[in-house]
Amino acid sequence: MQNGEAIETEEIISSVSRGINPYTDWDEYLRCAGNPEIEFVVSNTTEAGIAYDPDDSMQHQPPRSFPGKLLAFLHHRFQHFGGDPGKGMVIIPCELIDRNGENLKQVLLQLAEDWKLPQEFIAWVKEANIFLNTLVDRVVTGYPKEEAETLSQSLGYRDRLLDTGELFHLWVIEGPAELKARLPFTEAGLNVVWTDDLSPYRTRKVRILNGAHTASVPAAFLYGLETVGEMMSHPLLGEYTRRLIFEEIIPSIDLDAKMLNDFAGAVMERFQNPYIKHYLLDILLNSVSKYATRVLPSLEGYFERKGRLPVILSFSMAALIALYRGRPEGGTMSCRREEGDFVLRDDPPVLEFFGSLWASCDNSRESLLLLVEKVLGSDLLWERDLNKIPGLAARVAANLERIVHQGMKKAVAWIVRGE
Repeated sequence: MQNGEAIETEEIISSVSRGINPYTDWDEYLRCAGNPEIEFVVSNTTEAGIAYDPDDSMQHQPPRSFPGKLLAFLHHRFQHFGGDPGKGMVIIPCELIDRNGENLKQVLLQLAEDWKLPQEFIAWVKEANIFLNTLVDRVVTGYPKEEAETLSQSLGYRDRLLDTGELFHLWVIEGPAELKARLPFTEAGLNVVWTDDLSPYRTRKVRILNGAHTASVPAAFLYGLETVGEMMSHPLLGEYTRRLIFEEIIPSIDLDAKMLNDFAGAVMERFQNPYIKHYLLDILLNSVSKYATRVLPSLEGYFERKGRLPVILSFSMAALIALYRGRPEGGTMSCRREEGDFVLRDDPPVLEFFGSLWASCDNSRESLLLLVEKVLGSDLLWERDLNKIPGLAARVAANLERIVHQGMKKAVAWIVRGE
């Protein structure tokens, strides 16, 4: 603190040596691959990050995709150390997709074949590197812009990388026990679980916590709300979310009911945390890929176990489709709600797909049903035809018609209270 003003500082977190932007300093990024002291790679690029891009290339500097950048890093390391099997990496992806380590490895191997890299290198990727499956559970809402100045005054320095996260945290790592000694997280007091099967942890977290976010937020945002806290305290959206979790998501999961209900209770408390301001618009990033991973398994599981369509989950699909009613511009879409314009961010092909459908829709009952059938049948979005679920298209179209013609507020009131 100088003269009552917070000072800039670069020496608070000494464990981070520097940040390297591969788009502006690709050579420095690759140079790190030759450092024998670097043993671990940790990534968190959202569900959309671990994806195979057939048009990616080693000639791009950097390659376009995260797997492409990582493969280039590993190839440089392989060359630098002459293929030494002892110089492989422990790769720990935190992206919220099933079997994230295994999926990342498969994408790397496919790219290596596409790029016609040497078979010796491909064998080294397979045998010298360890890809761990993981699960991270913590709500982190980003830079606390409304509190930043007060916090800076309190700290006595200005940190432009301030971040806000809830106290709760869990990191589940599926991997060999000997790695636990190399990464002694628990000795540092962190809630890290090493296991030989993370499936139950992942299912309850992805389906209940993340699924509730993804299935509730489109409706809540189009309703006019801004944060998760507002959503949970709202008389309609709070009930919407509670019923979604306890009456539809939990009954769709084939795991111990007490474990699921206990976790769900904790999730409800975490959503209502008054100190965490989690903006709905931030949660809406890449909503389609999130919906496919987090919500569809519950919708399909409920139908399989109950023999009928879930009410709230079916409505959530209509709300998702209504969210993507706008004009695509590259990786963004200009959309509108009663409170004003907003910008939605997603993969350009997804935005183009929805933009084209809505542009040709006249909002009649027949046109909305056709739009829903095209969305449900899209291999781009779901990699399967959801029209095969009996009655789903008609149910979603009826909900979408109500949203379009009556507005989200009346549609939510009808779905929650029958009003």
